[in-house]
Amino acid sequence: MKKEFDVKSAIILGMHDALVSLTGLIAGLYFAFSNTDIIIISCIISSITASLSMGAANYLAVKSVNQKLALKSALLTGGAYMITCVFLIFPFFTIKNQTSAFIASIIMAVFIIFFFNRFFYQGKRFYKHFFEMLSICITVSVVAFLIGDIASKIFDI
Repeated sequence: MKKEFDVKSAIILGMHDALVSLTGLIAGLYFAFSNTDIIIISCIISSITASLSMGAANYLAVKSVNQKLALKSALLTGGAYMITCVFLIFPFFTIKNQTSAFIASIIMAVFIIFFFNRFFYQGKRFYKHFFEMLSICITVSVVAFLIGDIASKIFDI
């Protein structure tokens, strides 16, 4: 296993999982609640616990193959997860209007996907990876939106 591949894959794992999980959570909460504070608190709790979980899981997975890279890989995965979450939550701290904050968060996710793929991939591979990652993120967000919408109707929130 190459060291460069482990670093790259650790960052991809953390960043992509944060994008998919947190944009989905934000979309679900946005459509279920009209209170921005609930979105912020839920996203902070989820971001911290998930980044720790992702780092720990990556540590155990990499340790079974390459003990020397396990801690570094775990820190990169958890760190990439947390940094991505900070960018996605940030609009809710800075924009008063909940709809505008939600839209800004989704735009932020697209920019993260774009710049990440631009940094790691060149040429045709860039477009392939960009659209694949974007499609996954959009799909999960739409499913989360539907879950949030259904839950808000069932529980009359």
